[in-house]
Amino acid sequence: RLVDKVAKEQKIWYNKKKRGDKKMQLKYHMITIEDLVPKEHLLRKVEAMLDLSFVYEETAHLYNRKYGRPAIDPVILVKYLLLGYLYGIPSERQIEERCKDSNAFRWYLGIDLDERVPDHSTISQLRRRKPSFRKVFRRLFERVAQQCIDMGLASGRLAATDSTHVKASASLGSMYLMEAPAEPGTYWERLNTYEEQAGEYLTQKTGKQRKKRTKVLKRKPKHPHRRVSRTDPDAGWLNRANKPHGMYYLSHQTLDTDHGIILDVAVTAGDASDKAPYLAQMERVMQLLPIQKATADSAYDFGLAHQVLGEHGVSFFVRPMESDPHPSVEFHRKHFQYDRDNDCFLCPNGKELTLTTVSRNAGSSLCWVYSANRADCQNCPMKEQCLNKSLKDKARRLTRSVFEDAAQKNLSQADSPEYQQALRLRQIWCEGTFAIQKWSHNLTRILRRGLEAAEDHCLLSATALNLKRMIKCMG
Repeated sequence: RLVDKVAKEQKIWYNKKKRGDKKMQLKYHMITIEDLVPKEHLLRKVEAMLDLSFVYEETAHLYNRKYGRPAIDPVILVKYLLLGYLYGIPSERQIEERCKDSNAFRWYLGIDLDERVPDHSTISQLRRRKPSFRKVFRRLFERVAQQCIDMGLASGRLAATDSTHVKASASLGSMYLMEAPAEPGTYWERLNTYEEQAGEYLTQKTGKQRKKRTKVLKRKPKHPHRRVSRTDPDAGWLNRANKPHGMYYLSHQTLDTDHGIILDVAVTAGDASDKAPYLAQMERVMQLLPIQKATADSAYDFGLAHQVLGEHGVSFFVRPMESDPHPSVEFHRKHFQYDRDNDCFLCPNGKELTLTTVSRNAGSSLCWVYSANRADCQNCPMKEQCLNKSLKDKARRLTRSVFEDAAQKNLSQADSPEYQQALRLRQIWCEGTFAIQKWSHNLTRILRRGLEAAEDHCLLSATALNLKRMIKCMG
């Protein structure tokens, strides 16, 4: 009878609702926003893991407590942006819309159901009026990375590095050609110390005092002009094989291959070389934790990297860069035998090529130069096979990198299982991480303009991925 009574009441209520009867029964709920967020929700885990109290210390000098209207809590602004990268929401306007109807977002921001969500223009004005607020994003990334290291999620056994392209918000219709500045290379200054050491060795070897460099050596650009967009001059024209052409930025990331924790992020224009930020990036990583081995793609196979990492006790496993022999002569470097004891080369005819000088070339390399005796070359029966047209009346010269010993120490292990495994781990973790960030964490395109805005974007994307991997690994 009770069931029949309830069914009858429900039928009467439904008929009244269908007729539009205003005398409908109302129901009151006593509920809080805390009850509306599931206990296993991602944002509850992020809130428990991530301590943002440092934001107050970093931004204290940006706010005046005596004058002006009450400011929005800076921690709320950081969380507001972090939500966009955790859930792949590309713009602040869309974050605002999601926060209005999402109880979990409101709970994470500390905004109650009857309170107003911060306007999306607040973030835009924050960037315009307080550009130094951007330091918080670098500090946030470093704290999350350090927290992962403290939890044992990164050991430094193998650090992998690679770069990916991120589309810039730059108009192709406003592009123009600009003369590339002949500035010193990004790591040419590092060669000064090695050049001085090479000069001292050359003095001992030949007895000739080499003059010290008195002015900064400027690197001649491979391409004298570069494409620049007026809407975003910091972006660069990407022109690489198997890559899209256009205005892009490059996000260079170094991660630990234990759990894929990103340890450092550097951002450059799309037309920059992968070599440019690598050594500075590895030095920042080594300040976080000791690195035993490092791996990278063939774009990072340059002598200075082998030398610097070797001095830090780091084994460098890199895919060797292929180089084509010079087509104008038959005898190449491999036909000359190097005598390590006497530091000279022996040509196929048995004549010596002795050390004469040390040079720096446009390929950011420091090389020993070995020259043969001119009379030996002119009277050699193999002259036509050895000398090209430019050296027809001169002597054959060979170059050997100052860092060749350090490079050969690493590359001699290229066929070992350990070396091949390191290259596979780099491909799996680096390329897999970029795929996840592009799919779920806004690394496909940068909506704001300028190199600093691009760096903030890439840092927040890496921070969001680190947080998710930390939560997953810690259960």
